[in-house]
Amino acid sequence: MLECYFNVDSGYLEGLVRGFKTGILKHADYLNLVQCETLEDLKLHLQSTDYGSFLANEASPLTVSVIDDKLREKLVIEFQHIRNHAVEPLSTFLDYITYSYMIDNIILLITGTLHQRPISELIPKCHPLGSFDQMEAIHIAATPAELYNAVLVDTPLAPFFVDCISEQDLDEMNIEIIRNTLYKAYLEAFYKFCKETGGTTADVMCEILSFEADRRAFIITINSFGTELTKEDRSKLYPHCGKLYPDGLAALSKADDYEQVRAIAEYYAEYWTLFEGSGNNPGEKTLEDKFFEHEFKFYHTRNAGTSLAGILTALVA
Repeated sequence: MLECYFNVDSGYLEGLVRGFKTGILKHADYLNLVQCETLEDLKLHLQSTDYGSFLANEASPLTVSVIDDKLREKLVIEFQHIRNHAVEPLSTFLDYITYSYMIDNIILLITGTLHQRPISELIPKCHPLGSFDQMEAIHIAATPAELYNAVLVDTPLAPFFVDCISEQDLDEMNIEIIRNTLYKAYLEAFYKFCKETGGTTADVMCEILSFEADRRAFIITINSFGTELTKEDRSKLYPHCGKLYPDGLAALSKADDYEQVRAIAEYYAEYWTLFEGSGNNPGEKTLEDKFFEHEFKFYHTRNAGTSLAGILTALVA
């Protein structure tokens, strides 16, 4: 009976997303792509894959920016189609995926507004997955007070602003603090939602969100060295939903330099391996590079194919 109800609400989307997954480029496709010497060769090779038509109407010569734009457009169309047919709790899950892009877009618009840059210049730089109807209202604001009210009232991120951002925070000096504060609230809310949803969604997503929370805690700590950010203010930016919470975060809040952060990472096997061998010298991979590589492997080694939520997460990632 439960399977029958599942098919009524999600059967179409389940088939659709599994179809998208099978269309992801395989190892053999990449072996062909590395042989390409021009972008026209790349276009030719892609014609035999599920990406065959997305460049069909693009005139030569192709550019990397055009390919990037068309790939993003393809993803957004497919994502929005799924969102338009989704019911709870999947619809809310998909909304949460868009919130991270909305945060980046809002920060971009706030920064542009404070620098009096035209909206026509800012909107094209926003990620389409983070678009929302009230984006124009942010630019209309002429003062920090109006800007705060526009963000608080007219955006889907209003719940994240209510308890963590004040009107006085909206100035150029605090932009990165605002970004990290919003991400903290967002990750904690997304984690709570996935935990309450339960099942495979909780198993897959809570681990993914924990990794993202821990990564942000490490990077925030390292980037704070040599700045005016106090240890107390730094600790307020740590998301409370990762493997570092609470003991690791307490230790990070007291760290004074990179070596102390590195020593804290030794207590967490998967993070210690990322610190090992990272550096800023020529030819070395930075810590952020190592985190990015780990993230890629993380998404693709988890059993993401066992749930619709897991497949969607892998697809968007």
